[in-house]
Amino acid sequence: MVHPRVLRALSTPLVGHLDPAFLGIMNDIQTLLRGVFQTKNRFTIAVSGTGSAGMEASMVNIVEPGDTVIVGVNGVFGTRWATIVERCGGKAIRVEAPWGQIIEPAAIEQALRQSGPVKAVAIVHAETSTGAWQPLEPIARLCREHDSLFLVDAVTSLGGAPVEVDRWGIDVCYSGTQKCLSCPPGLSPFTLSERALAAIKARRTPCQSWYLDLSLIADYWAEGKRAYHHTAPISMLYALREALRLVDEEGLPARFARHQLNSDAVTAGLIELGLQPLPPTGYRLPMLTCVTVPSSMPEAEIRRDLLSMYGIEIGGGLGPLTGKVWRIGFMGESSTEAHVLTLLNALEEICIRGGWLSTPGIALRAAARVYNRKAF
Repeated sequence: MVHPRVLRALSTPLVGHLDPAFLGIMNDIQTLLRGVFQTKNRFTIAVSGTGSAGMEASMVNIVEPGDTVIVGVNGVFGTRWATIVERCGGKAIRVEAPWGQIIEPAAIEQALRQSGPVKAVAIVHAETSTGAWQPLEPIARLCREHDSLFLVDAVTSLGGAPVEVDRWGIDVCYSGTQKCLSCPPGLSPFTLSERALAAIKARRTPCQSWYLDLSLIADYWAEGKRAYHHTAPISMLYALREALRLVDEEGLPARFARHQLNSDAVTAGLIELGLQPLPPTGYRLPMLTCVTVPSSMPEAEIRRDLLSMYGIEIGGGLGPLTGKVWRIGFMGESSTEAHVLTLLNALEEICIRGGWLSTPGIALRAAARVYNRKAF
């Protein structure tokens, strides 16, 4: 869901991408993004492209041919990151964990000790394909000890869970606008530490992508310079500023608490329906709930009924989890008690008709107990 204020911002009359008024909007976006990323990094921008552009920019700017990068692989997006490293001519050391589990810091430490000089360690904070929530601070400390850059994919987590770039010691972090920021897809919030900027400036070879070359893009976003690089997506930047204003008005602690409460409620209801969370307790994302679907339930058919009969879309499994899990997102504007209860009610009705549930109301009551505990 997108707030009406963001939709209105999209319809704002266009100006040129070097218009003084628009440059002021860019300044606003940088200030607001620093707040969401919890950073003072001067290089904090919105890359023109979706979260995948942020992912690619993170690697093509840092990695040169022959560089070694450790990549945590426990789902689709860690796998994709490792592929990009190899396309840059780098050596990807995959530290793997079963899908739904986290990457253990001890495994990263072992890889750092065995792999010689390591340019960077790349970790997905919120693995969208499994619902796993990765702890970052222990890995950040290891990166400092081994003089490696720390890269973090926060596409799904930014704005819905803490992403503390400065306190945790993250060097490169990117996200996407369409998740917890509740803005249409098309931009990738992005921030670089001074260490990362120094590594980019010290490259021996040019960045393999001209469009995503951050040393060039920096001159467009740098206040007082504003050198033309590409035509910015004006309307999307209007929308992002308004979406970030909404985040700022709510406040990050309240926003995080809202996502966690609704996650707890929907999880309680789904468990009553026999749908067990895939990640273990303590490592479950508050904005995306991934549950295993019993083999007795036709998971694709139920998803189709949810969409055609109730107008509710949930995600199926990806890769080896195809046909085995559902991925249910309650992000940003969509993370509400009303949406949680609407989904659980629809699932109960479908399950009763299909013969997979005999006692109506059990999922709704479980969710209600979570909300009532919060009320008192």
